[in-house]
Amino acid sequence: MLETPERPTQQKPLLLIVDDDPLITDTLGYSMQQAFEVIASHSRTHCMQLMRELRRPPEAALIDLGLPPQPHRPDEGFALIGELLQNSPEMKIVVLSGQSDDSNARHARTIGAVDFVPKPCDPGDLLETLRRALTFRAVEASQRTAANAVLIGDSAPMQRLRIQLRQVANSPFPVLIEGESGSGKEIVASGCLHWDSRRRERPFLAINCAAISPTLVEPTLFGHARGAFTGAATAKAGYFEDAGDGTLFLDEIGELPLELQAKLLRVLENGEYQRVGETQKRLSRARIVAASNRDLRSEVRAGRFRADLYHRLSVFSVSVPPLRELGNDRLLLLDHFRQLYAAQTQQAPFRLDAAAESLWLDYPFPGNVRELRNIVIRLMARHAGAQVSASELESELDLIAATDSKETARAPVLAPLPVAGATALPASGYDVGEPQALAGALRRLQQAEAFSLDHLLADVERNYIDAALKLVNGNVSQAARLLGLNRTTLYNRMESLAKEP
Repeated sequence: MLETPERPTQQKPLLLIVDDDPLITDTLGYSMQQAFEVIASHSRTHCMQLMRELRRPPEAALIDLGLPPQPHRPDEGFALIGELLQNSPEMKIVVLSGQSDDSNARHARTIGAVDFVPKPCDPGDLLETLRRALTFRAVEASQRTAANAVLIGDSAPMQRLRIQLRQVANSPFPVLIEGESGSGKEIVASGCLHWDSRRRERPFLAINCAAISPTLVEPTLFGHARGAFTGAATAKAGYFEDAGDGTLFLDEIGELPLELQAKLLRVLENGEYQRVGETQKRLSRARIVAASNRDLRSEVRAGRFRADLYHRLSVFSVSVPPLRELGNDRLLLLDHFRQLYAAQTQQAPFRLDAAAESLWLDYPFPGNVRELRNIVIRLMARHAGAQVSASELESELDLIAATDSKETARAPVLAPLPVAGATALPASGYDVGEPQALAGALRRLQQAEAFSLDHLLADVERNYIDAALKLVNGNVSQAARLLGLNRTTLYNRMESLAKEP
């Protein structure tokens, strides 16, 4: 049965537990049921399908890193953290995993987890960690109000961004906000393009296009008539109608299915749309602000995003700078979040010593403001009222990922690995100047039974990836550097190889 998403009401917070061991999910569900409404999943694929079916996103999640089809590696868990935060940026994710070496813990926190708890753990301590995370989540929600949603920073890139936003705030035309994940695009949309405009007294509605099942995007955006689909017992307005002449923020616009991009384009061109199941035309007066952490120009070239829609959305285009480019703004953000959480939790703020402050300024924060905020949360929980040393701060930072973000792709190449049963053809090393050697190797391979070049190349690739992961103790960021790939490409290669026979 299809139902369009509804806004949450006062009730127990929803906790998502993802672990492939049913005994663990059952035990955790039982121990958390007094404080949370609990749902469970056993894999990344199942979890994301479940997320699209939920009527409200979970406020918190407990995620194991070792999930099928690679339960002995952290890759699926890392990928799931990113997908969950893309789906619901406000979700507080705590990793609960036996793969608890320092590199995994640091990387999980860098990509958005608020904390990392090794297995086994005390259920009471875990419950306290989740409650503390939800307390900070409530503080952050209060900061997204009209009075508090402001940009923090005095650096030249932030000053340029403020000037640009002031120039376009009162324009009726669409604005496209681009920037890395965690850089604060929703704050730009709400705090600068809505609350600092003449529309501030009008509605501001935000919808995450990545968080809705493709079958529900159209009725969610445009509304539906009674009986338009199974479960549509009554007619219902969509976001375009509810936004009135306020602002409609379409987050993660790059996730919008191609067939719906054409309908959105029509609204942008003439303001007209129809509820699903109706023929009556309606008129939207809302200003559209869209955001994406993808490079939409690349998506257009790849055929995944309509060029005409891109040009309509980017009448005005602003780019939110990554935190690594903002210099001393990192100290201003540190002080902002430190004072904020100290006041809300009624604790004394921590302090950084000189060496820790220098480390803070040198760290590029690959996870941007979201990572910085989560580090402050953990430091408040562990060092409230105390001075934090460089060694204590370093334990919270993913210095390997930071190195990745600074360096260009000049990664060393691993030596070729032998492939079982195919020693006549090395994994690499042939060039166009060696045709006789290559022809001889192929003739020998013709004599082999059931030879498949695809399988051979897959084995070679698998051996390289396995060797790289072993060299770096399973850290995917380091393995990607060794292989001369970016981390996302390596994840995709590993997923493809996992499906090979």
